[in-house]
Amino acid sequence: MRLATWNVNSVRARSERIAAWLTRSEVDVLAIQETKCRQDQFPTEVFTELGYTVAHHGHSQWNGVAIASRVGLEEVRRDFPGQPTWKDEDQPEARAIGARCGGVDVWSLYVPNGRELDDPHYVYKLDWLAALRTAGTAWLEEDPAARIALCGDFNVAPEDTDVWDMAEFEGSTHVSPAERDAFAALVEAGFTDTVRPFAPGPGVYTYWDYKGLAFPKRKGMRIDFVLASPALAAQVADGRIDREERKGKGPSDHAPVIVDLSTSG
Repeated sequence: MRLATWNVNSVRARSERIAAWLTRSEVDVLAIQETKCRQDQFPTEVFTELGYTVAHHGHSQWNGVAIASRVGLEEVRRDFPGQPTWKDEDQPEARAIGARCGGVDVWSLYVPNGRELDDPHYVYKLDWLAALRTAGTAWLEEDPAARIALCGDFNVAPEDTDVWDMAEFEGSTHVSPAERDAFAALVEAGFTDTVRPFAPGPGVYTYWDYKGLAFPKRKGMRIDFVLASPALAAQVADGRIDREERKGKGPSDHAPVIVDLSTSG
């Protein structure tokens, strides 16, 4: 099974690019972030015409997550247990959706950005990651053999080599000790970064800002991941980042991250 995650930065604006990429990439399951649309606005037909079933979670023009699968899509869950809300909102933002696809529990996750170190959104981000760790730990305690993939834009660069220049990030989010500790806690809970062994840094990124010619200047960040439970990690045969998809007309500012799973661990 081929699994991928991609922050598309507006599914409606890039539906043609997504369809073309799915056609040539032979991905079986795609976790999508930043759909930026309501439920009724999601371009479902783009995916169904290619043989995918889709589950989407979106409240407005902000955030939004989805899963597209051609190997089955069952037990759809919008939001994970204990997922925090932003400020006084009565429901969590549309940042997490899970479904069972081909026997794998796939989660599409869009972790809050954090904005600035002294911003309430930074605290929200840390709380969100802590809650995800708690949920993930509970899933593995309930079933140590569960095959779980936490896919998405984590908005954390876990290692110094995951940004082009640490000096440029002094006093910024994405690289702060607390954020990195929160990401490390997910790994310690049993979720492995599946792609890094196949695509090690430095200079291997998944995101490049639109501003300042960041992409041609190779000023990127590695913030998109597929984290796998022990049983699923044992099945990983290959992993890569499709940097080519950041090129051309109207790309997302993120590149797809792809993992190939073998039929047996």
